[in-house]
Order: sequence, then C-alpha cells, then structure tokens
Amino acid sequence: MIGDPVRLKTAALLVLLGLLTMLAGIGQLTFWAPAETVTASVPSDTKAAPLTVIDQKLIALHDGPVKIKIQGEGNFIVATGRPDDVEAWVGKTAHNTLTGVSADQKSLEVSSADGEATAPSPAGSDLWVSTEDASGDLDYTWNPPADGEWSLLVAGDGTQPAPSAISMTFPNNATTPWAVPLIVLGIIIILVGAALPFVAKALANRRKDDDDDHPGDGGETTTLPIQSENPLLPGAKSSGTTSPVGDEGRRRGAGSEGPALRVTALAATLAAVMVGGTAIAAHATTATPEATPTSSSADAAEGGTPVMLESQLQRILEQVASTVDAADAAKDAAKLAPRVDKMELQIRTQNYKIRSTVSAYEPRMPVRATKLQSSVISTKRDWPRTVFALTQGEGNVVPQVLTLVQLSPRENYKLWGSAPLQPGTNFPSFPVPRKGTEPVPASDSTGLAYSGNQALEILSEMLTNPESPNRSKLADGQSSPYIAGALAYQADTVKNGTSANFKFTHTPVTNQTVVLRTADGGAVVVGRLDFAFEGTPKAAGDKLLLEDDSAVFAGGKETTTGMVLNFAESVAVYIPPAGSADPMNLVAATRGLVGASFK
Repeated sequence: MIGDPVRLKTAALLVLLGLLTMLAGIGQLTFWAPAETVTASVPSDTKAAPLTVIDQKLIALHDGPVKIKIQGEGNFIVATGRPDDVEAWVGKTAHNTLTGVSADQKSLEVSSADGEATAPSPAGSDLWVSTEDASGDLDYTWNPPADGEWSLLVAGDGTQPAPSAISMTFPNNATTPWAVPLIVLGIIIILVGAALPFVAKALANRRKDDDDDHPGDGGETTTLPIQSENPLLPGAKSSGTTSPVGDEGRRRGAGSEGPALRVTALAATLAAVMVGGTAIAAHATTATPEATPTSSSADAAEGGTPVMLESQLQRILEQVASTVDAADAAKDAAKLAPRVDKMELQIRTQNYKIRSTVSAYEPRMPVRATKLQSSVISTKRDWPRTVFALTQGEGNVVPQVLTLVQLSPRENYKLWGSAPLQPGTNFPSFPVPRKGTEPVPASDSTGLAYSGNQALEILSEMLTNPESPNRSKLADGQSSPYIAGALAYQADTVKNGTSANFKFTHTPVTNQTVVLRTADGGAVVVGRLDFAFEGTPKAAGDKLLLEDDSAVFAGGKETTTGMVLNFAESVAVYIPPAGSADPMNLVAATRGLVGASFK
C-alpha cells in the first residue's frame, strides 16, 4: 500500500524532530549553558582620584556573593559603611564612583567627581563596620555585615591615588527559560512520531470495516463526475468523465494518507501550543522585577537606621577604655585627647592635677568595656551623633552610663560623660540596637511628661533647694542617694561654717544635653549640671579654709575675701511618657571638682 511508506516517513521525521528539539533543550542546560559568573573591570582610562567608592546599587546588582579583585601600589584599605556614611566621609574630596555594569557586562561604569586633591586616611574611622587592609593586591568576597544598604570605600593614605585596577565578578543572572519546555516538547513529538504508524493503520482499518458493512445491494449507483484540480496529474480525465482508477486512488488516499496528515497536523498544533507557552514562560522569566524596599529604606520608614551596629559600639568602647586606662595610669591628660572630650575631659584632667599633688585623692572611676550590659544607639543620622552604653568591669562597683558623641563624619566618637548607676535603680529598657532609638530635641516634650531641659531644671532646682515645690515630680525626693548626699553635704557645710555665708547653685548646661526615647515611650535625658559653691566671711577678719584638693586650684588654703568651688555633675534622668502618673527618676549621677578660686 502506498500509505504505509508515507506513514513511516512521517513518523521518522517526527522522531528526528523530537530528538533535535530535546537535544536543543539539553544543550541549553549543558554545553550551551551561559557562564555561571560574569566579570567586569574598571576601564583603563579612568581618571585617578584619592578615593574610590563602590556604590551600593552595584554591590546589590546581582543576587549571591560578589568577588572583588583590587590591584594597586602600596598599602590600601577597603572599608564597609552605610551609603550615607561613606558619602559623608568622602565629602568634597575628588573621587570615582563605580555605579553599574555596561550592557556587554565587561566594563564597570564609573562616574568621576572633582574636588579636593587629598583626604585624611580612612583607616581607623568609627564609621566603618569593617575594613580590609591590603598591600599590592586583594581578592575580596563581599558579604553584607547586616541587613540594609552598604557601600565600599577604597583608598590609600588619602594623598596618593586610590587603586583603579578593580574588577568585580558577579553571579550570572542569565537564564535558559526554553530548556525545559524544549525537552518536554521533544519528548511529546517523539511519542507522537512513534505512535503515528499504529494510529494511522488503526484508522485505515476502521474505515475499511465501515466500507465492508455497506456492500452493493444490486441497486443502481450514480457516480458523480470528479474534476481534477490539476489536469496534469496522472489519471486526470476531461470534464464529464470518470476514472475507476482515480476514484480508487482517492478512496485509498482518504483511508491511508489522510490519518497521517491529520496526526502530523495534530503534532504541529501541539508544537505551536508548547512554543507559545515557552514564549510566555520566557517572557515571565526575563521580565524586570518590580523594585522592592530595601531593609534600610524600610527602617527609615519606621524611624531611621541605627547609626552603628552593636559590634561597632563594642569596638569603639574598647578603644575608649584603652585610651582612658593609659591616661589614668600616666595621669596625662594629653593622652585623653583622641577619645575623651567635654565634661569627662575636664573632670579627668583636673583629677590628674589634684592627684599629682594630693596622693590620697580618689581617682575617677575607670572606664570598662568588658561587660556591655545595655547599648542605646540613636537613629539620628546627621551630626552630631550620640550613643549611650551601660558597662561594668574591674573597678566598677556599679554599672556606669557612658555618653559617646561623634561631632562630624571624619571625627571619632569621644566620651563626653560617665556616671555610675544609682544604687537600687534599674537602667530603663530601650529598643534593641538593630532597630535603634529615636532621639528627641532637648526642648521637645512631645509624648513625654517633661522635656529634657525641663527635667534637668527640676533636678537642679531640687539639688539647690531642699524645699523645692517640684520635689514630687522626681521619684523618692531626698531619699535618692545622690540627691540626699548632695543636700546633706550642703547642709553640713552651712552648719559647720559658722563664720561664713554659703550659697549653692546647680545650673544645667544646655548644649551638652542628649535625650533618647525608651521602649515604653518615655525617654532618658543625659546632661551636665554646673555646681557652684560660694563662701563669704561673715565679718572682717573671718577666714575660710579650703581642703587640700581645692587648694590645688585656688593657690592657697585660706582666704578672708571669699572663695568659689566649681563641680561638674554628670546626670541621667528617666522621663515617663505623657499621661503617666509616675514621677521622674534619677538613674545615674556623679560629680567631680573642676576648679576653685578666691574672690
């Protein structure tokens, strides 16, 4: 029969087509698969600059680890920081920024900014979460230290050009969306081709059986003339005639070749459907995903990103503690300069001066970082920045509250004040460090029972006047150890100084006040009070005698004209949230003698 060879040829062609299609799909997953990584480099003609920034958008361009190769002359550093921190540190210095990858994924896109020709060395800056030091070349694998956005700063010592031979290797995001559909489509075509001869033969046999079921019954049969569409075909007759051979051929073709053609058409239809589905899948795979908020932007929406990680704070505290230890041991205030400032610098400097003359004078409480009990990290990302730390270690009978302030991006945090926790007092609870703590302007009482300035005013008034009408606003009143001790000291001085008049004043220093919110909606205000103790003889010839420590500053031990002693007080007060019936609470406090003079 003529139909059998046609069916077999069609089947063979389908099987071959299926194999080729399946091979194409397998090839996309194997020998035609795209490279797993792509490497892009900084163009060789990039202008030299003292600083190079690798933008966070470039780092986050591809999912997965990013490998960075840097080659330069001499020593250089790669520092990791928040994008705004890196930008703030770079400032007005000329720099290059690596912002993206070219279309062919072979070159890194670079934008250059003119500016100052040099910068300080970024090594040792408190802004960096981590740093990598290198000499000559560095193979560096980027892994984010925490959630959020990060940038990298590459620099030498700030005076020489930063390394410019930089290449970055990213995971290749190229996909093969056709691979699986082609494999599936190939299998389907092979199955159709394999089944074609059997299906076509079954259909032919069925048609033959149908013809046998209706044999001629002796009646007349009228055969309509068949007009061949192509008169050149064999067996074609002129109009009006019929051909028994042609009619038989048509019947045989309808019974044999027809099913083959229909099955082939079915395979083609399936192929079209699969290709269409593959195209849709490919489109879905390569479509650009919608931008999603990063962790840092989400944090910003909730109140901002903390100014540092807790690991940074621990490192900073260790450096502060080491600096203070060295200065205390040498009684050398110059050694404090890198890490101590404001009130703490003044108190320790004067303490060293007294101890150099009066050996029995008590030293200032040491600063320890061995046991960080609580960290309070602000979300205020402009400068100055402030953090609190509650630490305890050797020489700390009770934990102490440390106040650290960074005045500008290129300066490091310095210890502004330290105050021991009041006996029987618990340090308030703050949000976890990774979320940070909202700062509050000292004059703002929004959501609070009192503003920070008001809290310090009430405290200073109570320390000055034991009968203060505001004493009920501060918990325990005179029973607070520090308040009770200060009032007792002042009362004893008046009682024992029968030949002199005394005046005591406690005044807040508003430019050193910091307020951070607690977890319950309240706040802790940390600040300084200036305590002035004045004495004036009651009558001519009466004398005032000074202790050895005060005499170091006054230049003598007695006076007939009067004297003034000056103390700096470091205090921390808890302010309850607005609507609370609870009073404020003095959390921590201490004082140090900073001066004395004769009138």
